[in-house]
Amino acid sequence: MTYNYVIAQNGYKKDSLQIKVYTSISYANNKIKAIKVKRVFCNYCTDFQILAIKQEAKNRSYSVRNDKENKLVNGTKKLTLFIRIAKSDFAAIREDN
Repeated sequence: MTYNYVIAQNGYKKDSLQIKVYTSISYANNKIKAIKVKRVFCNYCTDFQILAIKQEAKNRSYSVRNDKENKLVNGTKKLTLFIRIAKSDFAAIREDN
């Protein structure tokens, strides 16, 4: 007698990747001075994919710039972002497109 076991994955884990990114937002006089991507944690990404992930991280950091827990009068706010992307969409990020 044989049994077939199927392990179901819940949520995003089944068909997507999660990439961790460190960013920082510099404030001066309550206004954004700069948004910088400090590090992208992706061992299997090409240089072009890392550039695309950095741009997405900048966009997400910009969208949360005015949240009360992120906004500073003067200084630098460090953020950790988790970017989730479908495996098929990630594979489609190529330089030849």
